[in-house]
Amino acid sequence: MGNSSRVTEFILRGLTDDPHLQLILFVTFFILYAITLLGNAGMIALIWISPQLHTPMYFFLTHLSFVDICCSSAITPQFLCHLLKEKKDISFVGCFTQIYFYGALSTAECFLLAIMAYDRYVAICHPLVYLVIMSQLKCVQLVVISYIIGLLHSLVHIIPASRLFFCGSNIIKNFFCEGPALLQLACSDISLNNLLKLVFIGFTLIATILAILTSYIYVLITILKMHSAKARRKAFSTCTSHLMVITIFYGGLAFVYAQPGKSHYTNQIASVLYVIVTPMFNPLIYSLRNQEVKVAFRKILGEKVALLFYTKH
Repeated sequence: MGNSSRVTEFILRGLTDDPHLQLILFVTFFILYAITLLGNAGMIALIWISPQLHTPMYFFLTHLSFVDICCSSAITPQFLCHLLKEKKDISFVGCFTQIYFYGALSTAECFLLAIMAYDRYVAICHPLVYLVIMSQLKCVQLVVISYIIGLLHSLVHIIPASRLFFCGSNIIKNFFCEGPALLQLACSDISLNNLLKLVFIGFTLIATILAILTSYIYVLITILKMHSAKARRKAFSTCTSHLMVITIFYGGLAFVYAQPGKSHYTNQIASVLYVIVTPMFNPLIYSLRNQEVKVAFRKILGEKVALLFYTKH
């Protein structure tokens, strides 16, 4: 980072400069962030205290909710602060730290979603040996590997980026430190950075998407072979929530990064939807569409109401 001493901070281009609109946006995104934290933390707590949810699928869902909390918290709090500030600055080190952790968590989420697809494949295609294959040790190992890959993958990009020379404009055309937007400000050659981005991010996306598609192709084949309509409905119901989460995650990712020539404003709106809104949906999807989660929630709620009634009388 010593080579980049000419730039000590970056200025983030906010969504708007209108103070009244900034206040409205602050209230809106503060509510969305609160829903994200409460929804995901509530999902973690519900799975933790409900014995019927102590299965591999919900163990992975716990970590998916944890990653969503961390992803949102890596960016949203500072974005909210900037909506109340005239100068939307971030230090050089702070910018690279934000990029590193958001990149690591996003990569970990890619692999968690692939692991959850594999979990559904084992549960539906090999139900008799499901708990043997997806043992507690195996689940922990898969989650740890996801986190390690995320941390290492982000490190591969952040170290070469931190060695770039920044000597001109320090205005990042987004409301957070986004990797591609930051690279556009570099005065030195970024061909290595682009190559690393193409190879490693491309490999991550292709590998996880292929794992998800392969798992669900086998799941679909197995479901179609089932003779019982009730068994088919039950199998489909265990997959629909995860498929919706995958669609939102990769759909949002494609919407943000796979549209060349987007305007600055369109890119910011897309980033808001992907970075701030998407993490809010996962607990809502699983709580509204998953019967086991709804039953566990009603049971816990019933116990709390009964305890309150008993204490009161």
